[in-house]
Amino acid sequence: MKRIAFAWMCCLLALGACKAGDGAWQADLAHPADGTRVTLDHVQRSGAAEATREGATLQGYAFQPSALPQLGVEPAKGGWDWSGQGELHVQVRNAMPWAVTLGIDIDGIAHGQRLHATVGLPPGPAQTLAIPLHATSPRAFGMQAGPPMPFAAEGGSRVLATTVEGGLDPRRVGAIRFSVPAPQAVQTLRFGRLAVVPGTPTLHAAYAGIVDRYGQYTRGQWPEKIDGDEALRRAQARAQAGLATQAPAGLDAYGGRMDGQALERTGWFHTQKSAGRWQLVTPDGHPFFSLGVNAATSDGGRSYVEGREWMFKDLPPASGPWAGFYGVGDSRNGDVGANAGLGYDHGRWFDFYAANLRRLDGDGWQPAWRARTLERLRAWGFNTIGNWSDEAVARAHRMAFTRSINIAGDYGNVATGYDYWGRMPDPFDPRFAQAAEAAAAKAAQGVRDDPWLLGYFADNELAWAGAGPQGRWALAQGTLRGEPRSAAKQAFIAMLRKQYGAPEKLGSAWGIALGDWQALEATGFAAPAPDEAHPAIAADYGAWLRRYADAYFRTVAEAIRRHDPHHLFLGGRFAVNTPEAVAACARYCDVVSFNVYADLPQHGIDLAALHALDKPVLVSEFHFGSDDRGPFGKGVVSVWNEAQRGEAYARFVAAAAGDPAIVGAHWFEYADQPVSGRLLDGENSHVGLVGITDLPFGSFVEAVRAANAQALRKP
Repeated sequence: MKRIAFAWMCCLLALGACKAGDGAWQADLAHPADGTRVTLDHVQRSGAAEATREGATLQGYAFQPSALPQLGVEPAKGGWDWSGQGELHVQVRNAMPWAVTLGIDIDGIAHGQRLHATVGLPPGPAQTLAIPLHATSPRAFGMQAGPPMPFAAEGGSRVLATTVEGGLDPRRVGAIRFSVPAPQAVQTLRFGRLAVVPGTPTLHAAYAGIVDRYGQYTRGQWPEKIDGDEALRRAQARAQAGLATQAPAGLDAYGGRMDGQALERTGWFHTQKSAGRWQLVTPDGHPFFSLGVNAATSDGGRSYVEGREWMFKDLPPASGPWAGFYGVGDSRNGDVGANAGLGYDHGRWFDFYAANLRRLDGDGWQPAWRARTLERLRAWGFNTIGNWSDEAVARAHRMAFTRSINIAGDYGNVATGYDYWGRMPDPFDPRFAQAAEAAAAKAAQGVRDDPWLLGYFADNELAWAGAGPQGRWALAQGTLRGEPRSAAKQAFIAMLRKQYGAPEKLGSAWGIALGDWQALEATGFAAPAPDEAHPAIAADYGAWLRRYADAYFRTVAEAIRRHDPHHLFLGGRFAVNTPEAVAACARYCDVVSFNVYADLPQHGIDLAALHALDKPVLVSEFHFGSDDRGPFGKGVVSVWNEAQRGEAYARFVAAAAGDPAIVGAHWFEYADQPVSGRLLDGENSHVGLVGITDLPFGSFVEAVRAANAQALRKP
């Protein structure tokens, strides 16, 4: 459609800015004023204006099927001065029977000045859309996902753009543009008055008082939500009374299937391939498919409250019986991408989950919780306590469990650009081997001779690769980008010098000018990206990645074997990986573990490659989340509602149990994350088997129980 510009006469507008009685800028898309230009790009004015119950007037605009239909509002000349203003408010109504995604761009006159936001507009009555006039996100408020929209506020329904990107000089504003991304059919929205207001009243109101004394979202309702201590205790009693605690028939003491398969009996958990399928094997010699739960712990409900007390209603006093549920922490770490841009990341915190356990069981809440948790996990068909869990749940009551080897020290590191949990450890630094030795010794304490220990994980989600199509090579490029003192960099340069002899030969192979070897020594050396014209780059990077991964896994494996020759090395819990890293893990580990966030394990792991490596695979994390049970986040893999969580779980576990290489799957995590964000990184998703009040999500855990029972019957 041809771009059209038109204007209508309305109230006084001077120098391209309309002034309301209070001096703030205003415009009206139902009655555009002289001096305001409305531009339509694949948008048509639709029908007559309509009046709302509040007396406002709205004009329809039909966004036509196209790549990006846009409705623009611009000054006829000059720009708008929004000095001292904090939010743009827009009267809008979605006239469609479904939600519509609306993009908002506020452009400055200066080049590169722009604020961008995207909101979902539900159908229904008119509401006020508020866009903060500065960059913001839920992370600035200490959480990864913001509260749902719309919400009720004084004056009616409000929709806040919780995430705004970019920057703007409010003294020189040049345009407002509304767009609908690639609609497949006409989408009609009705717009009325636009105005800017001082401060950020909607932004504050959206987060104010959103968490109650139990750690629940105050504005939502769901079946497991409680409104008092007695209601909490009654609901918990009903949940426990409904548990089917009878152990499944045909299992040995460890949960292995006594189905007649002749497997080796070693007295320890081990792996064995039988009839073309990899198996975990119990100490008694029976096949064991590990169904586990991560973070089965009582301290996962901690969330910072200092500085944002206004977000919480009825926080318990920091004295008397509640004093022990407060603490002080600091999650700031500039090298960890998970903390980037996170506000309210230090200071005083409160543990909502543990406080609710005390409400349930009094001063003896911790042993009561452990016994209840074990009873639940067994009743729901789990046989393993996964990573980051309270070992006492398993060790005091006999269930298979895992341990994490957390290698930490002052050794060197390499940045890949992913660095979500930090930079890659440098296995060529002698201090890394010392740290691995100390970590393995510590991890083996008290469990070296425990037959219930399944095995050890080493580290978690290391940055083996970077983002994008060239991410596979990020570790190689990051190594050469490092400082001259980097042990990894010196090892890589030595490898290249041995291979090429002269720097000119390397330069020719890589298509770069390289007059001497000292050029590689420079901090920030820009290593080239592989391309078809220079195949040697990928070949050399691949050789380095193999050497790097080999050094890491060999060092850790040898440290584990020295301190515990009995138990399994379960790998490094890959989130991002390269073929070279996976192959090295398969060479030195008993099991290769992957944190798989996909609808099916086959869509998150290259299982064909694992079958070729002929190594067992453990899914060390997976989950499905929704936003209809309180927490705002839907997890890494989201579904629409609670019912679909159970369906997705059943599909995933069935697919895992049906693959001949996969020997187990561990759910992340036991309890929901705090509404206001966990301490580590602000995650606040509904991905738990139980909520922040320790109440199970009944329909979900029943689907989990049925799926687990089916998986344990697989041959």
